[in-house]
Amino acid sequence: MPRMVVAIDGAVIKEVLLTQGRTTVGRRPYNDVVIDNLAVSGEHAVLVMNGDDVELQDLGSTNGTYVNGKPIKRQLLRNGDVVEMGKYQIRFLQDAPPSGYDRALAFANGVSPKERAAPVGAGTNAIVRVVTGPATGREVALTKVVTTIGKPGVAVASITRRHYSFVLAHVDGDELPRLNGTTVGSDPVPLKTGDRISLAGAEMEFQLS
Repeated sequence: MPRMVVAIDGAVIKEVLLTQGRTTVGRRPYNDVVIDNLAVSGEHAVLVMNGDDVELQDLGSTNGTYVNGKPIKRQLLRNGDVVEMGKYQIRFLQDAPPSGYDRALAFANGVSPKERAAPVGAGTNAIVRVVTGPATGREVALTKVVTTIGKPGVAVASITRRHYSFVLAHVDGDELPRLNGTTVGSDPVPLKTGDRISLAGAEMEFQLS
């Protein structure tokens, strides 16, 4: 039977069996799965079952819904997918876990080697500083789980804070961001201090402190 394992910072806090056609997730107490965190919208997302298929749908949440690091509006889930809502990670499991299954490993195994190579602590501060363009000198503090940068309708990228790293991904617009001269698509790319991001006619520098 499909289930969700809900965790924050790798620590599992609950497991939920998906036994009904629609399972709502959000901050409000009337949801089927309640996540009491301000980064999660009151009615954040819904999981819809159709036979053996489970589709995740974002309900217009403020901070977005991510599957394996990519922002989604609706997506069919596969066994092992990790859904991110705010600081929470939800591992989707299609089948029953084997005997002796360690729930914490469900999340540890979902972290890429690149992310493990560049860990960031919970108290780490990060900023993006504009170094060229009309807003030269402006600094954007990356205090939210997801921060969007760029120019709507032209080029928009997201910087997402994860337990092990900050990652950059393209969100919207025909122009793709470039990281140290390399084009970045919708697949998240880990950031390290000193990285240069080119987007919407400006160049920015990512800094950890």
